Parts: sequence; C-alpha cells; structure tokens
Amino acid sequence: MANIKDVAHRAGVSVATVSRVLNGRSPVAETRERVLAAVRELGYRPNNVARALRTARTGALGLIISDLTNPFFTELADAVEDEARGLGYSLVIGNAGESPEQQDDYIRTLLDRRIDGLLVSSAGTGSAMLSEVVASGTPLVLLDRTVPGVEAPCVRADGRRALADLAAHLAAHGRRRPAIIVAPAGTPTGTERLELFRTALAAHGIDLPDERVGATPDLQHTGGRKVMRQFLDLPEPPDAVLATDNLMALGALDEIRARGLRVPDDVALVVYDDVPWFAHLAPPLTAIAQPTRELGRAAVHTLLERIEGRPAESVLLPAHLVRRRSCGERDSGDEQAPGGERGPGDEQVPGGDRDPRDEPVDAPAPAGNDPSPA
Repeated sequence: MANIKDVAHRAGVSVATVSRVLNGRSPVAETRERVLAAVRELGYRPNNVARALRTARTGALGLIISDLTNPFFTELADAVEDEARGLGYSLVIGNAGESPEQQDDYIRTLLDRRIDGLLVSSAGTGSAMLSEVVASGTPLVLLDRTVPGVEAPCVRADGRRALADLAAHLAAHGRRRPAIIVAPAGTPTGTERLELFRTALAAHGIDLPDERVGATPDLQHTGGRKVMRQFLDLPEPPDAVLATDNLMALGALDEIRARGLRVPDDVALVVYDDVPWFAHLAPPLTAIAQPTRELGRAAVHTLLERIEGRPAESVLLPAHLVRRRSCGERDSGDEQAPGGERGPGDEQVPGGDRDPRDEPVDAPAPAGNDPSPA
C-alpha cells in the first residue's frame, strides 16, 4: 500500500508539500495537480486516524435525537446525515428515547470518540452533560428544542404565523371551544406552542381555559389518547383539538373514533408536524408543517461555523399551515362516510397524491436568523 513518501517521490515534491495539498493549503495550482495525480495513480488513502492526532479533527459529527420512533425526528436525522455526508463528514447518531439519562450516556460516548462537533435535539428539558459539553469547548448546536441555561445556538421552526393562521381558520369554521394537547409540563417547546396558540385565539375573541389544556406524560400515542379522553368527558367537550406532536394526534384520533364520533363533524383535529401519510387518512389531517429537511441542513452548516471558530447565530425557519378536511375544509361535494370510511369527497385527485385543497395558507417566508433562542 502506498504511503505519503511514495506520493512525494512520484510527484517530485517534499512530504510536507504533499501534506499541505491534502489539507487544502497548497498555494500553487500546478503543484497541487501534480500531487493529486500521484495520489490517484498510487491509490493513496490518507490515514485519518493519524491525521486526527495531528490536527485534532476526526471528520465525524455527533447527533443525538430525542426519539427516533417519532417520524419528525426520523426525517430530521436523515436530513442531517445527508447534508453531513455531502460535506465530507461522517455522522454518529444516538437515540435518547426521551430519556435525559440515556442522552447523557450518548454524549459521553460521542465525546470519547473525539467528534468535531455535536448536534442535540434534547430529551425533556435537557441534561447536566449539555453544560459540560459547552464547558469542554466542543462545538454544540441545539436542534428543534431550546434548553434553558445552555449557551448554544438553536436551529428550529417558528410556528407563530402558522398558529395565527390556524386560529383564523378555526374561527372561520365556527369552532369556539378549542383544546390543545401539549408536551409534558415544563418543556420549552410545549410551553411556547401553548402560549402562541392561546394568544392567536384571543385575537379572534376565543378563550383557551385551563380545562382544555392537557399535558401528556410523554410524546406518545397513549398520552394523546389519555388527554383526548379527558377532553371528551368534559361537560362541554371541545369542538377542535390541536395535538402538538404527530404521535399524540394519532392517539387522539383513536379515542375520537372509539367514542363513535366523527372528524370534523363532531370535533376538528389538527396536528403540529406533518408527515406524508396524513394526507391519505380519512379524513386527511390538517397540519402545521415544519421545514424538516431545511432544519437539518441549517443545523449542519451552523455547527460547521462553530467548528471553524466563526460566530454562529440561532436560526428560525417558518412553519406553515396545511388545510385539510379534518378541520372542515370541505366543498359541497364532500361526504365522509360513517365510521371514518372513505366517502365520495375523499377520493384521490387524478394526476397526483395531494388534494388541491391541501395547500399551505401562505408560502413559507425566506429563512431568517433568530439571534436569541426563546
């Protein structure tokens, strides 16, 4: 197997010159081409481990996802991996399973592997190891979720406009008793979505009292169903429900159907996070869609800025409302069959798998930066 001395001999240069070329620091184009030609001819592959020892870089990034069983986070991890690989980095992924303790275990493991930087979509309200990452000087970027007390840029979606559009949409359809299923109490994302939704509803003279706010013990199907059961047992059940996570929304939908109720006739249902198959349910679910793949790409670039020692700000990308029939977005030809079966108005539109009514209220605004994560 060829080594760096063989490359230097073939190219007629010093070993130091070969090293400079391979690290992108050769100022002479002719020399660079001669060295790279020798590399190709000899099939030389740099020893990445040795290079890491010399440069303190491994070419590896770490990603910790709060729950890989959640479709939103699965797509987010895929987007991060695609972008990192395209930029020449390998990615090591850990699944926290919404457990701060498991998250800490993965952080220790990744730091031991001497990753160049770390992306974290934090479990719960964070963990002690995140502050240690910052103190150690390892570049850190938070993804989707802010963590109180952790000084690191965060890349996430901004739901303010989408929730305002949703409140207007519900008001236009005569929904005056909305409810919301939120993440476990104290989580920054759940608190933010609750307050934004409450403020947006107030602009239309609609109240969101505490009895119609339900926090789940987890971000799972069972938690969503449990809260929906509580809502439907109220003396005046809600006529619209926003579930702030896709798995919780499916639990809520199961409880609605178990009661023999119909969506949207008896209760409208909206989900924060859109996945492709929501458009194919009966009825299709109205959703607030986050720019998932754009978030993944932006997170990688923000982390690379930090790795290179450059200032990196938090990034906010706009979410948008996708109106479908679970909120009453139906024309005169729509009919939902009893028991949730597909009715004549729910047929697939010829020439595509999206109904023309399943379009965003507004096209997303250009990406922007948020200098101080909420």
